[in-house]
Amino acid sequence: MNSVNYWLMKSEPDVYSIFDLERQGETIWDGVRNYQARNFLRQMRQGDLAFFYHSNTNPPGIVGLMRVVKAEVADPSQFDPESDYYDPKSTPDSPRWQTVMLEFIETFPNLISLSQLRSQFTPEQLMVVKQGNRLSVMPVFTEVADKILAMKTCQYGS
Repeated sequence: MNSVNYWLMKSEPDVYSIFDLERQGETIWDGVRNYQARNFLRQMRQGDLAFFYHSNTNPPGIVGLMRVVKAEVADPSQFDPESDYYDPKSTPDSPRWQTVMLEFIETFPNLISLSQLRSQFTPEQLMVVKQGNRLSVMPVFTEVADKILAMKTCQYGS
């Protein structure tokens, strides 16, 4: 039996928000150009769950949940010379950048802010709370994911 893995994926809401995903239903998570984040994307499997995190906003935090519907997808933006994410060293036969297709599951009733996450988890438990963490994709331990899911309906002060 395969277990579900959990992830946290960041996006700036003015670039792509949970509301965009809700409206579209599915999206390809393209444009990731950090090798560590790319390696995490390569580990994702169909059925894995990911927390949608709004970054570079006030306050930043987790706003919803999505599911991986297709893994091991070649990021199409790497082949497009007009894209900001074009990679001339990447070819369709040997793509350097993989990603996933995601589907919307839910928007949380309350944002779980970064300050709330910091009050509940250490950097060793949840990478996003580490000062200066810039990764856009990161794994989440199952025990931590369970606590985050329990927090989604709680009303905390930011």
